[in-house]
Amino acid sequence: MSSNPGAAQLFDELDKKLMVYLRDGRTLIGYLRSVDQFANLVLHRTIERIHVGTRYGDIDRGVFVIRGENVVLLGEIDDAKEDAASLEKVSIEEILEAQRVEQERQQEQEQLRARFMKERGLQYTAEIGPDDMY
Repeated sequence: MSSNPGAAQLFDELDKKLMVYLRDGRTLIGYLRSVDQFANLVLHRTIERIHVGTRYGDIDRGVFVIRGENVVLLGEIDDAKEDAASLEKVSIEEILEAQRVEQERQQEQEQLRARFMKERGLQYTAEIGPDDMY
């Protein structure tokens, strides 16, 4: 354990409800059941939370194994603060549709930027996304 002090500190979080943000942009919430020296995690009663604007939806995922290298951020969930948040919970179908619409809107924005830059003789490089960070 001494080779990775960050992983050792995760043992203090065992059996606590955590939010884990992954490199691919997904957000998972579940109870930490196991961790190893590589910071690989096992979450129990896991949900995937999708946010679009002020709305969110949860998809049940059950037991989830996460490779440590895919974790960008994690933290303990405070249930009292979570309940007080000003977000609106919607159905899975509704949030997935909102996510699809948002992704299409972002693609259109990127195409407009690329066209604008090309018309001015400039080369356009898309913004860095979660997959490009590592």
